[in-house]
Amino acid sequence: MPKSLEKTRKKIAKKKGNITALHENSRDSQRLRRAQMRDDKLIRVASARRKGDQPLIVRAAYFRDIVKENNGKPLELEAVQSHITAFVGQHDEEFNTLKKERRPGRPASTREDLLRIKIAADEKEHETGFYLPDLTDADNIVFLERWDGAWSYLSTLKWVRITKSGSVQPAKFPPKGES
Repeated sequence: MPKSLEKTRKKIAKKKGNITALHENSRDSQRLRRAQMRDDKLIRVASARRKGDQPLIVRAAYFRDIVKENNGKPLELEAVQSHITAFVGQHDEEFNTLKKERRPGRPASTREDLLRIKIAADEKEHETGFYLPDLTDADNIVFLERWDGAWSYLSTLKWVRITKSGSVQPAKFPPKGES
């Protein structure tokens, strides 16, 4: 939580005493407004970053659950490919039901548009190289099982890109728009 407003208030209170008796456009009230805007901006940027990080956290959690189902053993490439296909197709059922529920001639709902975009992006990434933790490495499996859901821990994992044709390339974390 940003603390610049609290610090500014404390400094002004130490200097003046009662903060409630400030003139609307005084220097101290302007300092307080600037501090409040600075704190608001920091909160807004942090929430935007968390929102951008969320898809990778969801992806890592999905593959962590798969590893737990496999009793912590490394997976073969074919098994990883099948799990990638399942991950890419996880929204197909919901998309098809939304499409069937829509009356003929009506525009697509917002949720349907979002799902269409997400499905297309996942399929494109699957063609060019799907970004996921390395599930064929035993040490990486141990680290993935220990993961508690924090973004900062994901950098300790080895990440790879696996194409639909089956080629595996090591990748860095976090991805920098390489999908």
